[in-house]
Amino acid sequence: MSLEVRTTCPYCGVGCGVIARREPSGAVTITGDPEHPSNYGRLCSKGSALGETLGESGRLLTPMVNGREVDWDTALDSVANGLQQAIREHGPESVAFYVSGQLLTEDYYVANKLMKGFIGAANIDTNSRLCMSSAVAAHKRAFGADVMPCSYDDLERAKLIVLAGSNAAWCHPVIYQRIMASKQQNPDLQIVTIDPRMTPTAATADLHLAIRPGTDALLFNGLLVYLEQQGERNSLFVRQATRESEAALAVAALDAPDIARVAKGCGLAPAAVERFYRLFARTERVVTVYSQGINQSSSGVDKINAIINSHLLTGRIGRPGMGPFSLTGQPNAMGGREVGGLANQLAAHMELESEADRERVKRFWEAPAIPRRGGLKAVDLFDAVEAGRIRVLWIMATNPAVSLPDSDRIRRALEKCALVIVSDCVAATDTLELAHIRLPATTWGERDGTVTSSERRISRQHAFLPAPGEARPDWWIVSQVASRMGFSRQFNYQRPSEIFREHAALSGFENRGGHRAFDISGYADLSDAAYEALTPRQWPLTRREPSGTCRLFSEGLFCTEDGRARFVPVTPGPPKNMPNQEYPLTLNSGRVRDHWHTMTRTGLSPRLASHTIEPYAEVHPDDAALYDLADGALACIESPTGSATVRVRVTAGQQPGSLFMPMHWNGQFAETGRVNALLPGVTDPLSGQPEFKQGRARIRERRYAWHGFLFSRRRLLPVGADYWARSRGAGCWRYEMAGDLTPQDWAGMARSYLCSAEQEVGWMEYSDRAANRYRAARFVDNSLESCLFIGPDLELPPRDWIEVLFGKASLDIAERASLLSGHAPDKRADVGRIVCACHGIGEKRIQAGIQVQGLNSVEAIAEVLKAGSGCGSCVPEIRAMLAAG
Repeated sequence: MSLEVRTTCPYCGVGCGVIARREPSGAVTITGDPEHPSNYGRLCSKGSALGETLGESGRLLTPMVNGREVDWDTALDSVANGLQQAIREHGPESVAFYVSGQLLTEDYYVANKLMKGFIGAANIDTNSRLCMSSAVAAHKRAFGADVMPCSYDDLERAKLIVLAGSNAAWCHPVIYQRIMASKQQNPDLQIVTIDPRMTPTAATADLHLAIRPGTDALLFNGLLVYLEQQGERNSLFVRQATRESEAALAVAALDAPDIARVAKGCGLAPAAVERFYRLFARTERVVTVYSQGINQSSSGVDKINAIINSHLLTGRIGRPGMGPFSLTGQPNAMGGREVGGLANQLAAHMELESEADRERVKRFWEAPAIPRRGGLKAVDLFDAVEAGRIRVLWIMATNPAVSLPDSDRIRRALEKCALVIVSDCVAATDTLELAHIRLPATTWGERDGTVTSSERRISRQHAFLPAPGEARPDWWIVSQVASRMGFSRQFNYQRPSEIFREHAALSGFENRGGHRAFDISGYADLSDAAYEALTPRQWPLTRREPSGTCRLFSEGLFCTEDGRARFVPVTPGPPKNMPNQEYPLTLNSGRVRDHWHTMTRTGLSPRLASHTIEPYAEVHPDDAALYDLADGALACIESPTGSATVRVRVTAGQQPGSLFMPMHWNGQFAETGRVNALLPGVTDPLSGQPEFKQGRARIRERRYAWHGFLFSRRRLLPVGADYWARSRGAGCWRYEMAGDLTPQDWAGMARSYLCSAEQEVGWMEYSDRAANRYRAARFVDNSLESCLFIGPDLELPPRDWIEVLFGKASLDIAERASLLSGHAPDKRADVGRIVCACHGIGEKRIQAGIQVQGLNSVEAIAEVLKAGSGCGSCVPEIRAMLAAG
């Protein structure tokens, strides 16, 4: 009998509900939950492929201390003793936790409680610092608290949606689907994207403003001035519900007095700027969505406040279909903020700088001490590790050796740290390689708790799989360490429901009149059974409002002492890391459609890996000509902090003088593909959020003596290759490779990759030494086990069809011959690069549908081929193929 469980997706901050069905065979199928109000059954390609990422392969299953497997008591004692020794000898500021938006709220709560209440320092920060902290700081300046006024429902009620720094089609696909469905039902809905790149989202917008990188604040200051000039001020709202409007307008007018000045500064046509401003001015129901393109800046806080200023001036906030809306990056970034997971926060949205709040939390927790000041934010925290001020660092559910800027320096810092503890679910990450103590944690599908989405909606994550090996929940691990440090009474948790009730009670503790907007005290007395059956609801959620709250500020009252929102004067400034003569290009980073963070989960899925198989850099055709770069060639990108070698993609969607690289690749999937090695640790002075969207770089072609690709059922390390990138295929691993030195003996090199001497049975090969071409395949019991193709240049046979051969029990004579010839035995087998991950539809299949079958619309392709009928993330790419014919 199958087991069916409702839970939530572990990827982005949309918070989609999923139904996981576990069959008696152990197989897990994933579908969208039609009853969950975040997605109503929709899923993106990543969510749909969750079942492919489960299993024990590659998992960390046993605690380890200094490379030796140990039992839990030994590991926990080692952690507790290490923390206590550092505190005794160097004080509480010598230890730090670096946690993650991948944690559940209950995990987060316990970790924050231990650090701030019982260790007595505030050195706990989270990788949410890298994606959402600028929004936190801007909301607090404008609203008095870190609160999000909108709901997803507002996107479907809006008449104008402005997407600023958001490639929602790839980064928040279900939100994008909801927007596109709304536009289909209401053709009057206008969509504006503000992004230097022609992204898939921008390609489907009514207006794309390809601004000069870093000029967002100037654009929105100009909007504020224009709205005032056009008489769009909501005078009653501004007078009764806000302060400082005149100061903000006066400062904005200095740099953005008119459309001409704004257009010149932003690198836009004046007509395009005027069209955007007129749309905003004449449309009452406007939602401005902002994400990493705004946040990840050295002036991200100011940019967000410039956006909020325009909504405050027009009173377009707190009502249906309008407001500023921050799309959260991670599944529980907001839950982490609720419990105080950032270094400058206290639990339940209380303030470390407030003596009353510190005393309140101290009494509630029965804690010995609460720190009086904020701790070290992420970049500063690792600076302190490198300087030796942090002696013990505990990292939970994140991979900072890849995800933080100046990542080579982060690695050096971890190598110098006296004690590095890592709690993780996987056995191999770039960070885990540097850990002294490794603690096996449970992951999605095995753990119970709650998460909070971008719209303040709290949902349950349920377990439907047993914990493998010795894996344990993060809250249990932290609680056990706390008990060993002498705090067993305050950390005597037996199940996550107990932690959640405490978290809910603290949110309402002495919260008279709901002064603190974050209030879920209606859950404080929740029974275990009710916790198990918890349905998705939005906070505030109190005993008076047990159903939750759809949107905030509907009565014009904010979270400041006087109840009024604050306009914030914004002076636009350039990015801190501008190009120069030595490094003349602007480097931008971001996500690809089917991968997540550092690929520890999505890298396991053949479906997800098939769309983008190796790291790359997007280059404008003018820059490709200037630097003599061919599409598909390899290039070395260098910056003052590091270098990377990646594949070149020439595209007119990239601005001249700019490069784009994905953020996902790391040492487990590529030899030299880490974009964050190229980006310095420049941060916003208010939020501490790194400037991932603006680096400086140079690029040159990277020539190799040979190029090749390798398919193998086993995960291999291509020794001898100076460039390699690994991706998961169906039944195999696939590698792209290149090398500087041509081996004297290709056959010997191939055997070193593919098998040992005693395993040479079933070997077939072709070699042309003069042309520097070599091909080989190895068979085990007539099935293809591995194959290798080498050539002197990029002219190598098509690859995608080869993956199909790994799904066959045996190959016939024609199929074997095709391997050495490099041509598919049946043209239909070569579907090309996968475009639609949901249905596995390749590029060549779609092109044939367009050119041969006469399919002339997205709808026709979806009906006949199914491509684009799943999550919809591939629809912009299909539209581009239709346009190209």
